[in-house]
Amino acid sequence: MTGVLYVVATPIGNLDDISRRAIQILAQVTRIAAEDTRHSARLLQHLDINTPLVAVHDHNEAGRVQGLISQILAGENMALISDAGTPLISDPGYRLVAAAHEANIQVIPIPGACAAIAALSAAGLPSDRFTFEGFLSAKTTARQVQLQALAHETRTLIFYEAPHRILECVQDMSLIFGGERRVVLAREITKTFETIKQQTLAELCLWVEQDSNQQRGEIVLVVEGAPVNSGQAAEAEVDALLLKLLKYLPVKQSAQLAAELTGHKKNALYDRALLLQK
Repeated sequence: MTGVLYVVATPIGNLDDISRRAIQILAQVTRIAAEDTRHSARLLQHLDINTPLVAVHDHNEAGRVQGLISQILAGENMALISDAGTPLISDPGYRLVAAAHEANIQVIPIPGACAAIAALSAAGLPSDRFTFEGFLSAKTTARQVQLQALAHETRTLIFYEAPHRILECVQDMSLIFGGERRVVLAREITKTFETIKQQTLAELCLWVEQDSNQQRGEIVLVVEGAPVNSGQAAEAEVDALLLKLLKYLPVKQSAQLAAELTGHKKNALYDRALLLQK
């Protein structure tokens, strides 16, 4: 009989946050596909679980998928975990899960911790509509272009950011979104030095600059959406479409396709695409 692929959430800090069901599944499966086997081995040791681990990360996932799928088709039950939290949320695993569906393998989620959702739940910002943007570009110009495309997004925005880039990131946000926009810094969630604080972007820039402790650890930023304005929102949506098209097509073709999809004038979209590309 064909096996099952379990997508198992693990703690993001406090090891007591793992569910009983997750422990049972990790102990029962034939093997565990882990982002970092050394990191995950410490968790399994804490849980007294001896299931074999196999590494599946960004650099080897494409080459490992078919072998893992073959093992599941041969009857092995397998669990997929990341270093922390819910797999696939800014973590590897998408190719394996997609391949499992293509092979008609049952995929079962074992829910648990997720830093983005944990931060949103404690942020005190609107949570009925939100968008998860993951990590922004490490390069300043590209990051600013990404933020500009989101400047008129009315949904609450959720970002992950590396500690060594957090100051530059919030400074860019303040520049592009405006210093009065509300933001929540959620740092080291569930860990000893957990920090969750709501401020304006201008206040957060000053705080992070003056307190080096806020430039450490795992960081989630939850940013208030822009005020609702249909004209601005429509413009932001067109910019987002152009940015996606420009990843795969030249400027002229991007403008042509965007014009067909939106009804906007091609010449105006061509000029906008040139600006966004720069």
